[in-house]
Parts: sequence; structure tokens; C-alpha cells
Amino acid sequence: MSEAGSLLVTPLVSEQIRWLMVLGTFIVEWDEGKKLAKQLLLTKESAQMYAERLTELAVALNFDGWLLNMEVTLDPKQIPNLKEFVDHLSQTMHSAVPGFFFHMIPEDYPKLSADVAGDRKFDVYMGIDVFGRGTYGGGQWTTNVALDVIKKDGVSAAIFAPGWVYETNQPPDFQTAQNRWWGLVEKSWGVVQNYPKILPFYSNFNQGHGYHIYVDGEQVLDTPWNNISSQSFQPFIEYPGDPSTQPIQVVINFKEASYSGGGNITFKGTLGGDTFTARLFQGELLLGNSPIHFTYSVKLSGNSLLGLALEFLSADKEKKTVLLASSGNTLLTMNRFSKHFTYVIMPRRVTKLEKEPGWVIQKSSIEMDGHILREIRAVCYKSRPEKSEVVVKDKTASPDPSEYYAVLGHMRVNTSAENSDFPPSSSWIVDSQYVEFTSGSQGSKKLSVKIIWQLKDGNADLFPNYNMYVKKLKSTSSRNPNEMLEGAEQEYLGVAEVESFYIFDLVIPSDTSSLKFIIQVCSVDGASQNLEDSPFLVLKVEAS
Repeated sequence: MSEAGSLLVTPLVSEQIRWLMVLGTFIVEWDEGKKLAKQLLLTKESAQMYAERLTELAVALNFDGWLLNMEVTLDPKQIPNLKEFVDHLSQTMHSAVPGFFFHMIPEDYPKLSADVAGDRKFDVYMGIDVFGRGTYGGGQWTTNVALDVIKKDGVSAAIFAPGWVYETNQPPDFQTAQNRWWGLVEKSWGVVQNYPKILPFYSNFNQGHGYHIYVDGEQVLDTPWNNISSQSFQPFIEYPGDPSTQPIQVVINFKEASYSGGGNITFKGTLGGDTFTARLFQGELLLGNSPIHFTYSVKLSGNSLLGLALEFLSADKEKKTVLLASSGNTLLTMNRFSKHFTYVIMPRRVTKLEKEPGWVIQKSSIEMDGHILREIRAVCYKSRPEKSEVVVKDKTASPDPSEYYAVLGHMRVNTSAENSDFPPSSSWIVDSQYVEFTSGSQGSKKLSVKIIWQLKDGNADLFPNYNMYVKKLKSTSSRNPNEMLEGAEQEYLGVAEVESFYIFDLVIPSDTSSLKFIIQVCSVDGASQNLEDSPFLVLKVEAS
């Protein structure tokens, strides 16, 4: 179509919504749009014909619905045919698209639209252009003005072009501005989703892009990447309008080393003798009579410590708080926090990574039968020296603020004290398809291939993703392929969310005789199978 009447794909997403809805946008604007609207609304039959064509497009392109944006002045005589167009589109879409969702931008005020819609008022979506073009309240940093009105009048909102933050290069940097803008949305409408709701629960705070990838604290990729399908549950971090007012800055960090994936939560600032808390998750998790186990990775600087504060609600609505303290002096920790929390729990196991110094894995357990886990917060505090270790020069002086730095790499909550059990390598069928070798430079080759795998028995749904590696095995006189593995380093290729992975133009050095593709199975609780135990496929390199 022309610019006047155009079709757009409009995904409605939020950091706090775990699903994606894709809408086709039908927009009519300017003088050419007015001509198109006249043609569309000429007769009842023409209105029906256009509606049917849009339905066919939605089916072919897998749209979940349509956003109608009529930005032209209409003749009052065209209104009946406009109503016919909308009604017929709604009817045909409901018949053709399961779970069809219909969006329309009315030109009247939310209250009037709600009155007309009656008990279907939540099906009315008021459009907000973040760029502020003709939007009530001006959009941009006052988008919440329109959101407040829409919420008050009881209709729904469709936010158009939140990419304004990036496209206009809002200061001081994209991440800070992005967090501040979505903070306005939360302040107006609150949190859309609550989690954890079921166990196991896992998050590595991955947003589907970054500058590196880590697996269990070990770096496997050091180049920029983008893969939205690998997003993890996002924390509900509260972002103040002016970050400088907070002693500790809390950010999703893509630049510093991660424990898993490409991101982490970094806590940085100054902290004296007090504590600082930051919201991570808001849950609705009903606990049974079995203990639940919390596992999280931290990297700490100096005497900075990081614990987790849990808020529970009992069956009779009594609030209880639990501190999962960081490792340290038990007596000092208990004396310091017991008056602030219902329970203070020290970690039952602390593990330091050997390959990646600095990361510490802390595991704690708690049993809260019949309680609902409502909130998880990070608690930033600093260790206090023993009395014998310091000389107090001035008892009236308050402790000087000092630097605080901590990184939270991942969090796991489950009912098992240990990591998931994985099926042995022999439990999988691994094969290749569309194998194609081509010549490269200096005697090398290139390979394009699709690797597929299937679990013989059992539930593969327990394994939501798979890390793919390759070992390039050099030529050897030995006929034992296992001997060829010695000295061969595995290369990370990527992650698959399904049981297949396509590789395009993999460079193969001239002295490589075979390739071993390793499929590292990952469970729903974030654990990764040992590479030595993972399913694999050995593919012989074709001779020239």
C-alpha cells in the first residue's frame, strides 16, 4: 500500500510481560489516505471486501489482531460503512484467528469510549504515541499523564513507539533512560505480572542481547550478540527519577562479567553502617510442606556483602520476613539482623569457582508450609569488623560512607537441594541434515549443516534450551575417535530453544579430520549438563 494506507507489524511488549503479541497496523493518513478511506467506505460491500482482505493477511502473516489508525477526517455519511468495516473485520477475524485480539484507536476521550463499550470496555485500547504527536499529555517523559487518565476511566492502553527512548538518544545513556521511562509506566499502572508463581524458578537476568556469553561462570563468547528468544525472567527493579538520590545504583549490567548468559545485576555506590534494599521479584508462590532451596551467585568487592530478603504471607494474612544472609560471621550477623527479620538464615553451602575467581555460589534452605512468597529483595550491607580489630577514636562519630560493589549473577529457587538430573548421552538420538562442504581459503573448508536431536524416552519439555559446541579434531593415525579429542578445545556456537540447530559456513582448518558437535542440555532450573556427559555427533570432514 501507499504511505497513506500502510500495513505495519506492531509487537506489544514490556519488560514485565512474558508474552509477545504481534498486530498488523492499518493506518490511513494525509490526503492520499483520505482518498483511500473514500474508496474503502464507498459502499457496504467495499467495506466488507477490505475487511476480508485484512483477515486473509492476518492468517497468512500470523497476526494476532489489527490496530486500526484512521487519521483522516470523514464525512458523517461514511460512518455507517466505517462501522460495517469494523464489525465485519471483527467477525471474520474471530472466525479465522483463534484467540483473536482487536485493537482500535478511538478519537474520543477514554470515559466516553468506556461508556459506549459497556462491559467490553477493556477491549477498547486508547493509543499513546510516545513521540507525543497529537497525544494527550505530550508522550515522551509525560506518557504517564495519559496512562493515569486511561487507567482511571477503566479502558486499556496501547503504547505506540516506545523506541522513542533509543531513536532520540535520550541522556545520559540508553539503559538508564530506558529504565527511567518504563519506571513511569509502572508508577502509573503498577506491575503487570507477578513471579515466581511455580517452581522451579530461575533467572540469570538475561535480556536477549549483550557483549559476551557465560555458562556457569565461564566465558564462552566475547563478541556482541542478540537473541531475543534467550530472555530470562526480568527483575522488577525500581528506578527512581533521579538515580543520584540513591546511595546504591542498581542496574542490569551487560558490560561486566556475567555468571550465566550476557547480563547481571550490579549494585554500586557508597554505604556506611546501614543497609540498602532493592526489589528483585514480586511473587505469588504458595509453598507446600517441603523445604525450598535458594541458590544464587555473587561477586563481591572489599567488605561488601549481598543477601536476599524474603517476604511471606501466612494463611491468616500475617507477614513474615526472612533474611538469607551472605556468608560471614554467624554471631555478628544474627545480632545485627535478628530484630529486623522474623528469621535470619545463614547459607548452608558456599562454593567458590575455581576457573573464574571471584564468583561465590551461596545456597540456603527454608521451610514455610502454607505461606505465600510475595517478594524477593536484595539486601546490600557491609561486614563489620570484630571489636578487637578496631580502635574507636570517637564513639560519637558515625561510620564514614565507603564504596560498595556487588554483582548478582543468577538466582534459582526449587524444591531440590541439588541440581537437575540429566539423561545420559545414550538417551538421545542425534543426527545431521543438509550437510554441505565448500572450499575455503588456504586449504580450509566451510560447512553448513543442520544438527537435530531427540530424547528417546522421557519429557524433553524439562529442557528448554541447549548450548551448542564444536570440537575440531585434527588428523591422527589413531583409529580411535576418542584419542583425537585430546588437545581439541570446544568452540561455542550458540543456543537453541528447540531440538535443532543450523550452522552456516563454519570454517574448518585444513588439518581437521572430523567435527564433534556437543549439545549441552540445560534444565528449567538453569542447570547445565557437564559437557563430558552431553549428547554429541561426530561428523567426518569430506575429502576434497
